[in-house]
Amino acid sequence: MSKQSPRPRHRKGSDQPTLAQVADMAGVSSITASRALNAPERVNDATRQRVLDAMDRLGYVPNLVAGSLASSRSRFIAVIVPSLVNTVFIEVIKGLQSTFEAAGYQILLGNTDYDIEREHRLVRTFLGWSCSALVTAGLRHTDACRKLLKDCDRPVMEVMELGEALDLNVGFDHREAGRAMARHLVDKGYRRPLFVGARLEDDYRAQMRYHGHAEILEAAGIRPRVLELDRLGSLEAGATGLERARREAPEADAIHFANDDLASGALLHALRLGIGVPDDVAIAGFNGLPLGQFITPRLTTIQSPRDTIGRLAAQELLKRLEGKRVTRRQHDVGFELVEGDST
Repeated sequence: MSKQSPRPRHRKGSDQPTLAQVADMAGVSSITASRALNAPERVNDATRQRVLDAMDRLGYVPNLVAGSLASSRSRFIAVIVPSLVNTVFIEVIKGLQSTFEAAGYQILLGNTDYDIEREHRLVRTFLGWSCSALVTAGLRHTDACRKLLKDCDRPVMEVMELGEALDLNVGFDHREAGRAMARHLVDKGYRRPLFVGARLEDDYRAQMRYHGHAEILEAAGIRPRVLELDRLGSLEAGATGLERARREAPEADAIHFANDDLASGALLHALRLGIGVPDDVAIAGFNGLPLGQFITPRLTTIQSPRDTIGRLAAQELLKRLEGKRVTRRQHDVGFELVEGDST
């Protein structure tokens, strides 16, 4: 947990880059720069790209709020998550929404589909609509997006993980979560665990958990192995993961799945195939989703406090918006290892 005094993050309006500066950097007139943003069909692709590149270098955000509203801040808060079908993020959103609505704010939701370039575009759009604050899932951004978030004159909250945040941060240590599950498997006597994830470069928090997992295995003298799927977590992908694990790593005595969707799909498929869990192979997950606790055998998993993350993040942002002193910029909400019958 980090306890630090808050840093001033507000920039004076005169410090914000102007469209004239963008035009000058791009080597075009202000009218052409305006057309590149508002009527791109009237500007050739090369010119428009020069304008967009200049915007990124300067951190320019076009104000999309027209007329007399341009000088006022809206009462919505932008929330950007990597998935709108993943239960994990839905529960975080629920915690955010209920807290913001009680204070008279609404959320404007953006989905990146684990694409940080798309996140950059969403951040630029939401800033242009003069949102009161922004919430992003995670600390990883493109350089251009990081500049926008760092230079904007409103609160920014990064959730789901811990680290060097731009402003405010609520989450937990994913590498330690991976270590915790690996310790559990080693302590239970498993000596050939396999980690199964999906699109780990995109789902980088799962990759962090794998690194923690591998660290514990190496310390125990066990060679870590990883099997990567090309589809993100789903029951069907979990079934595929189990089949591939049994085919490509038949010696594995335990499978540590990157999330409960994959692990639950594997458990259900094992039942269909007559594979004994944990007698033939142990199965573990991550997130603590309800499904894993209502199937047989009950899933061993890491419980993440998703609703708490949403509520606490919203409460800390509201303090900033209401001009109250924020004495802690980072909150570690922790996690819990829940031992079921699958290991």
